[in-house]
Amino acid sequence: MSEIRLLIDEDAMDHRFVGALRARGVDVTTAGELSTTGFSDEEQLIIATQQQRVFYTFNVGDFCQLHSLYITEKRTHSGIIISSQDYSIGEQMRQVLNLMATKSAQDMENQLVFLSAYLAD
Repeated sequence: MSEIRLLIDEDAMDHRFVGALRARGVDVTTAGELSTTGFSDEEQLIIATQQQRVFYTFNVGDFCQLHSLYITEKRTHSGIIISSQDYSIGEQMRQVLNLMATKSAQDMENQLVFLSAYLAD
């Protein structure tokens, strides 16, 4: 089982968060690093899937719809993680690491996961 690799959406790509993930050994890139800022949500998800990366975003509405469209059309993606902008970087880190401790990249395929499900007690 392989570890989750992330692509961080432009709305969520705080350099402190990305740096903290990298410091913990997480394979992560951002829309900014890939020069894909301004691309459509679907284009971003396609790129993430081509790179076998789970897409991390704050954009709940659009990505829930896009995930539903993929399911309806029997298309595949590498996974979507939806977080809240209300979480601090530390809270996001703990939740991402909790998720990564319980799920593999294969587990995430075609899944939409709300990061709030991985809040530490």
